[in-house]
Amino acid sequence: MSKIFCRKFSPVLLAGLAVATLPMFAQDIPMEGPLPTTALVMVQSKNQVPLDPASLKLKVDGRETPITAVAPIPPAVEQIAILIDDGLRFSFSNQLSEFADFINALPQGAQVMVGYMRNGIVLGNQGFSTDHAAVAKQLRMPIAMAGVDGSPYFTLSNFVKNWPSNQRGARFVLLITNGIDPYNGSYSIMNQDSPYVQTAQEDAQRAGVAVYSIYYGQSWPRRARGSFSGQSYLEQVAEATGADSFYIGTITPPSLMPYLKDFRQSIDQSYMLSFKVSAPRMKDDTLMQIRLSTNQPGVKIHAPNGVHPGVYLQ
Repeated sequence: MSKIFCRKFSPVLLAGLAVATLPMFAQDIPMEGPLPTTALVMVQSKNQVPLDPASLKLKVDGRETPITAVAPIPPAVEQIAILIDDGLRFSFSNQLSEFADFINALPQGAQVMVGYMRNGIVLGNQGFSTDHAAVAKQLRMPIAMAGVDGSPYFTLSNFVKNWPSNQRGARFVLLITNGIDPYNGSYSIMNQDSPYVQTAQEDAQRAGVAVYSIYYGQSWPRRARGSFSGQSYLEQVAEATGADSFYIGTITPPSLMPYLKDFRQSIDQSYMLSFKVSAPRMKDDTLMQIRLSTNQPGVKIHAPNGVHPGVYLQ
C-alpha cells in the first residue's frame, strides 16, 4: 500500500507497449522467426544511481532472453489517460485544481486526455492532445450519483481495447476510483477473486498499458463496506501491469498532489526495454510471462505478469 507522502518500494513499473490494434481475439496468427517486443521499465534507485543495463536479466516464459536495447522514454511518446469515476462524491471537486496543475506541468510534447467512467464506458473523451491547457479545462465535477460508477474494470477493458490513438507510444492510465467491483457478488470487506478484474488486467497487458490508480473512497453505505476489496483489486491490476496503486487506509487525504507527483516520477523513471521472443504460431490474445531482475545494488525493478509477443515501440 502506498502512503500519502511516500510510495511503497514496489512502484516499479514495467508494462508492454502496444503499437497497433490487435486483430480479433482467438484467431491463430502464423509467425516466423523471433518477434521484436518492447516493454516499459520503471526503475527505483535508493541513491538515484543511474540504471546499469548490463545488470539486467530477462526471462520470457521461464527462458533466459537477451535484451537488445534499454532506452529512456522521451516525453514525445508519452500517452497519459486520466480516467475519473463519475460516481465520486462532490468533494472530489476540491482536487480539480490539483489535477489541472498536474496536467499543465506535463513536459512539452506529452499527450494527455481526461475521461469520466460511467456505466462501463468512458465519457467526455476528446482524445489525446499536447495542448495541456485545453485538456485541463475539460476537468469537471463528477455527477456523484449512486450506481452510475458501475465497474471500473468493465470500463478499463473497453478503453484499453479501443485505445484512442493509432500512434506508437508509452501508454499510461491513471484511474481515480474506489476500485469496487459491484458485479462480483457482494460488497464484502474481504477481497474475492473476480473474473472481471482478471480480464481487465489481461486486456491492459495485451494493449501494453500500465494501469496506475488513486483510491478515492465513497460515502454510499454499501460501497463503503467494500473499500478494502476495492483497494486490493486496484493493487492487483497495478502489480499485474507493472504500475502502482496509491492510497492510505480507507481515508481519502485532503490533497492528492503527493500521489500525482509519485505518478509523474514513475513516468520519468521509465525505460523502453527491447527484446525478441520466439512465437512461431500464436493467438492474438497470447500473453507470455516475463520476469526481469537486476543485481545492481539499491535498485528495484518490477515487470508486468505478461506481455503480448510482437508489441514493439521502435
